[in-house]
This record gives sequence, C-alpha cells and structure tokens, in this order.
Amino acid sequence: MNFVIEMKERAISMSKRLVLPEGTEPRIVMAARILLDEGIAGSVVLLGKIADIQEAAKKEGVNLQGIQTVSPAADPNLTKYSEVYYELRKQKGMTPEQARIDIADTMRWGAMMVHMGDADAMVGGAEKATSDVLRAGLSIIGTLPGLKTASSCFVMTDMDPQYGAGGAMIFSDCAVVPNPTSSQLADIAESACFSCREFLNTEPVAALLSFSTKDSAKHDDVTKVKSAVDILKGRNLDFVFDGELQADAALVPSVLDKKAPGSPVRGKVNVLVFPNLDAGNIGYKLVQRLGKAQAFGPFLQGFAKPISDLSRGASVEDIVTTCAVTLSRAK
Repeated sequence: MNFVIEMKERAISMSKRLVLPEGTEPRIVMAARILLDEGIAGSVVLLGKIADIQEAAKKEGVNLQGIQTVSPAADPNLTKYSEVYYELRKQKGMTPEQARIDIADTMRWGAMMVHMGDADAMVGGAEKATSDVLRAGLSIIGTLPGLKTASSCFVMTDMDPQYGAGGAMIFSDCAVVPNPTSSQLADIAESACFSCREFLNTEPVAALLSFSTKDSAKHDDVTKVKSAVDILKGRNLDFVFDGELQADAALVPSVLDKKAPGSPVRGKVNVLVFPNLDAGNIGYKLVQRLGKAQAFGPFLQGFAKPISDLSRGASVEDIVTTCAVTLSRAK
C-alpha cells in the first residue's frame, strides 16, 4: 500500500477544515499553502499574531491568499470560547478571568475550534512540546466515549507481506504513555484497533505483547498484560485479540500452535500492542531500520476528534503528510 497517497486522496475527497495553532512557524506557513493548493484541506486557519504570520509568509515567499489568519486575543469568538473553556475546567479550579487568558493560547484555541465544530482537525507540535498538544486536547476535546487514555500509533508498511495486512501493521503505543496500567493498556489496544480500521481499512486482530506467552513466566509486568486482556474481554468489543503473547508467537502460526494452541489471532495479527513505551519505541525503530519498513507517525489516537502531534524536527513534507492523515480521520 502507498499509505501517504491513500491518506491524501481520502482527505481531498473529504475537503475538511484544518487549524494550525503555530501559524507563525515558517514550515507551517509553507505547509498551509501546499495543503490548500493541493486540496488536501478544504480550508486552513493559521493562528497567531497576524503581523507575525504575514512576516513569516513574506520571508518564505508564501502567498496567504485563501488562508485564514486568526489572532485569538483579538478574535470575536474570545468571549464565547473562554466561557466554554471555563465550564469545561471549573471543577479543576478555573476562574472566568483565567479562562479568558488561557484560551488565547493558540494551542488551546485550536483545540477549542475543533471542539466547537469551527474546524474539523488540528495539527500542532512543530514548536510546542508533545505535552502541550496533549494537554490542550485532553482538557478541551477529551477522549472517545468509554476511553480515558490518549495514546499513539505508528503505521508500519512495506514489511514482509505474509505479516499483517499485506505487510502493513499498527504498532502502539510507541510515543505517549511511558508505563501504562492495565486499564490504560486496554484503552491503547482498543484505540489501536480503531486506528487499524481507519488507516489499513481492514478488520483489526490485536496481539498484546509480553516476554511471556500464556503464563510461561511469572512477573508483575506479565500480570499487567493479562489484566489488560481481561479488561478487554469485559468490554464486549467487536474485534479479535489475544494475550499475553511473545512477539514470535503473535506473528508465526507454527510458534503460536506450540505456545498458545487454539488462539483466535493465529496468522491474522495486524495490530501489535506493546506493554510499555520502551518496548514500543525500540520495536518500531528496529523494524524500521533493520527490516527496512516505512514508519508513519506517531499519530495520536483515543481523542474524541482528530488532532495530531508533530516532531519539532518535522519537514514541510512531514507536516503535509501528518495533516492529510489527521484530516482523513474527520467525520
């Protein structure tokens, strides 16, 4: 599969509205022009001081025609957005005065645009830390019904076609939750399966990984994965999963037959759920570098509406791709 082309084509067909909170960042300004010119986004909003956005565009030779620019502190929606933000956060000690100050932050403003339906998707993180993107998303947009955990996934492609969906798989979580609890791990698995449907257009089959297969080892880390599987069983989900499984058992039918005979995931796994961030981050990079796979992401998952985080070293092309993927998830 050509993941990037598929996501761009889907986004073009949907013509959704995108908000970019870091509107004064040169790479963001250049990406905004490409996104609009290629029709990947139906509309693009850049947030920041208008003069600063215009100066960044001038330096890069970018024509801002057709691109919306918004300065939150001077926008007519400031009162409305601050009132909504106050209602969302008042149980956490927020005051109306502080809400008005906080919502003028471009990352929160972008999240509020998505929450209010004034934009369909948000992409940030070219300048701000991942924690800033997550904080804005969690405090304003929130997570999907039934989930409490936001996480991430990588779309891995160009692997041996005998694995996953013709050589494509979802790896999760590789970027957000360092040491998930059993409940968080169950949320990560559920979100990763949603991502599998969205990105790979196939029914998910998930393996929750461990260094143990079906009690071959006793350890608190193994118990955590087993408990996550039990939590998933209690949710009556509409996808196939199993665990705890070692990676070779999850991927190779003959190994699974020896270690976990009768497993429902035999020969069908397309979602790998890692027990912690160490395993996930190391795992995807080993497959990428040694297996020469393509790794796309990380893409945030588990949020009620589409938002994504960027690497601060992202190229303009990376930003365009991430925006296309995020827009493709909009309803």
